[in-house]
Amino acid sequence: MKCPHCLHDIYPSSASTNLTTYNSPVMVGGDNAGNPLGINGTVHTCPNCKGATVELTFYNGPTVYSVLRSYPRTGPFPPPPPDVPKSISLDYSEANEVLPISPKASAALARRCLQGILSSHSYTGRDLMKQIESALSEADAAKALPSSLRENIDAIRNFGNFSAHPITDQTTLQVVEVEEGEAEWCLQLLLDLFDHYYVAPAKAAKQRANLAAKLVAAGKPPMKS
Repeated sequence: MKCPHCLHDIYPSSASTNLTTYNSPVMVGGDNAGNPLGINGTVHTCPNCKGATVELTFYNGPTVYSVLRSYPRTGPFPPPPPDVPKSISLDYSEANEVLPISPKASAALARRCLQGILSSHSYTGRDLMKQIESALSEADAAKALPSSLRENIDAIRNFGNFSAHPITDQTTLQVVEVEEGEAEWCLQLLLDLFDHYYVAPAKAAKQRANLAAKLVAAGKPPMKS
């Protein structure tokens, strides 16, 4: 399994216990009808970061109906990088977390997150569509999005309900119907924008700082800014 805390592929140590068993008034499960329903709890411990993951298994006799991760509450996409501002990363994390439950709610939170990213980089407008247009028309080559990101952020405008419901400051979290794959597309786009706007610049700054320290240690002139 992949640890939801450190994202390493691991073989965890696990401990399970039966939480409850009860007789259902409803006959569930074909050949298993009449068997007691049960919930089993399992705690997986990551050998890398020591983080705990708790799963609940719902079963009827020998048949497992579902396995639910109850802790930590995460979605199918990776967590936000630490370089992302907290207000933006929180919206992304919530959008990721609710995706399996409500793609509509996930897409609404993802749109708000996208609006936050664009606003923080001075791309303003009366609604999110105008903000996207502003980012796509960036004239400064140093700030312009790479072609792959330009195509992906532009593709968002092709979703039917997205274009039909302008996302303004007052309607950012408006929950509307979404097309299949729209919420997932938005979350993947956010990850790509995180890398472009936050992760890559932080990495470059760290590399420059390391090089500057080496130059000082070697008694050489500092880098030109």
